[in-house]
Amino acid sequence: MKDGIDLANALKEKTISYEELIGEITKKVAKKNPELNAFVTFDPQQFFTSSPILEKNQPLSGVPFPLKMLGQEKKGWLATSGSNLFKTHRASKNSNFVTKVQAIGLIPLGQTNTPEFGFKNITDPQLYGPARNPWNPAYSPGGSSGGAAAVVASGILPIAGASDGGGSIRIPASFCGLIGLKPSRGTMPVGPYAWRSWQGAAIDFGLTVSMRDTKALFMGLRGIHSGAPYQVSPIKWQEHPRKKQFKIAVCMESPVGTAISEEARQAIKNAGQFLTQTGHELVEINYPLDGRQLIQSYYQMNGAETAAMIRSVESNLGRSVEKNELELLSWALSEYGKKVSAADYIQALHLWDHAAIVMEELFQTFDLFLSPTTAFTAPNVLADLQSDQIREKMANISEWNEKEGLAIISASFEESLKLTPYTQLANLTGQPAINLPTHLSKNNLPLGIQFMAARGREDLLFQIGELFEAHQKFYLPPSYQ
Repeated sequence: MKDGIDLANALKEKTISYEELIGEITKKVAKKNPELNAFVTFDPQQFFTSSPILEKNQPLSGVPFPLKMLGQEKKGWLATSGSNLFKTHRASKNSNFVTKVQAIGLIPLGQTNTPEFGFKNITDPQLYGPARNPWNPAYSPGGSSGGAAAVVASGILPIAGASDGGGSIRIPASFCGLIGLKPSRGTMPVGPYAWRSWQGAAIDFGLTVSMRDTKALFMGLRGIHSGAPYQVSPIKWQEHPRKKQFKIAVCMESPVGTAISEEARQAIKNAGQFLTQTGHELVEINYPLDGRQLIQSYYQMNGAETAAMIRSVESNLGRSVEKNELELLSWALSEYGKKVSAADYIQALHLWDHAAIVMEELFQTFDLFLSPTTAFTAPNVLADLQSDQIREKMANISEWNEKEGLAIISASFEESLKLTPYTQLANLTGQPAINLPTHLSKNNLPLGIQFMAARGREDLLFQIGELFEAHQKFYLPPSYQ
């Protein structure tokens, strides 16, 4: 298996039948999933009643497409969001993203593991248990699209649905050696359940192993709903002249002042040498924003949005949600969120807008902004990213005031943030960013590099990715080598 387009072409040319393909996938799932815990539902007999009609003008038509068990809802399928609170809940209708997925010929197949409500950069929900990394099952595939990354990296399928609210596509892509694009805010289908998706920070897309699959998926799914609160002007989607030389800003230092690994530094150095040798200009810059201030605003949003979500759930249930029905992090975020004032919430969003302007001004000088995707390779599945002291404070967060609550939430995420301090920026600013799998560590684990571009300029990310791919600079999982 090479990529999704190869698979689609094989189906269209009838070198493999759909029944044979599903049979092969089923065998792979039976062999690999017990160890990886990537799929949390998989029943091909239920999901496939007949062979699909293959659309020749859709490059990915006919390709099976796992859905993330968070927001990517298909009518009648489980919709748990990785939470015991919803362990038997089923979707009453398709999400608009899934409707568009089906419209371009992709075939939903199974649902992938995700942490409760997607809050973590690892995938270890109490409902399903931890997902594991195909490169080494002792390590995490990341999160929150960890199950999707494990499906793709294991070679079960070359493409899978994913979503990104703070790095949840790019982090698993870095940890699993995949291509992970977070598109510009306003480019992907939203609704009908959530139109703002963490105030535009969260977006659906997918994980892939080739630039042509990435581009085909983006071109197929992009669009503007007239009622969507965030939109990218179609002017941005016009054909731009290909760049012969990129001017690239580079910053490898952590935006929150934490340490980064020598592997991450080496990944940037290697990428820089390659880019310089191929005629591109690199300029080292200081991080252009106050990363600590921005991450605090991100936690304020997380808390307020979680409190609003739980209030809505309680309204639908006609009762209060009990503490033991949620994982501790979700409970703490919800309780803290009740204390976030409207003024503080609005101020947090103003910070996002300011950051977006700063970055758009940066992109008037530079084509791209290069950093590590993650500061370290994947953590061990058994790694404890919170202390007992922090967990005790989280359990009693309702006793603290708003300022103290924010400090507790910040502390609860701190060890995770040290692993992945780079990805949140693009979610807050709405600009596109991509992980490229260009580095393999000494312990044989992947670590990616991240490029950001101006809003609506995915074309630049495609070009830079194609440059690395054409020069065989990707370290893809063994199934694709």
